[in-house]
Amino acid sequence: MGGQACIFYGAAEFSRDLDLLVLADPDNLHRLRVALEQLQAVSIAVPPFDAEYLARGHAIHFRCARQDVDRLRIDIMSNLRGVDNFERLWQRRSTLLSEDIEVDLMGLEDLVLAKKTQRNKDWPMIQRLVERHYTENHLSASDQMVMFWLRELRTPELLREVITKYPGLATAASATRPALNEPLEQSLRTEEDLERMSDREYWKPLRAELEQMRFKQKSPAPE
Repeated sequence: MGGQACIFYGAAEFSRDLDLLVLADPDNLHRLRVALEQLQAVSIAVPPFDAEYLARGHAIHFRCARQDVDRLRIDIMSNLRGVDNFERLWQRRSTLLSEDIEVDLMGLEDLVLAKKTQRNKDWPMIQRLVERHYTENHLSASDQMVMFWLRELRTPELLREVITKYPGLATAASATRPALNEPLEQSLRTEEDLERMSDREYWKPLRAELEQMRFKQKSPAPE
């Protein structure tokens, strides 16, 4: 669901980490623990690896020590701001074949939503992901594709092109995306600022909880 997924979708991003979205039920978490043990992965930060924290939206962080994946960091989550639950995301996943191994990726539209964070690096990646999809499909686009571009394109020139070519769909999309109204540049900036603010507010209580955990770890045990 992170940089590696972006690479598979053709919007290259150099990433040393592996970000995974998992189904946090007991059986699946047991399988995950076994896999992490095989990678000699150890938890490197709070919170601990527990379904309770995954359910609340925390990320669990690991560092691998096995020789072929030495120092690889793996971040695991099961809930993300602004996207559907795992079961629906799984139904919309993309499955690619890489060196005879099936790789399940978060669907492109869901990946774009998941990337709408407060981090500076995510917004150029959103732009590249949607631009790549538009470039590859604009000559034979379905209505579903066009609506995706109208919802998510962040390149003013391309967005104007789609609005001009599909005025009816653009009118429908403008009901839920005010950024389609002129001037596009300012509207897109406002849209991004609001998403960044929403992400900060989402993480505020989670960060406070992490700080409490760190404080308890550092505090000396009572005599």
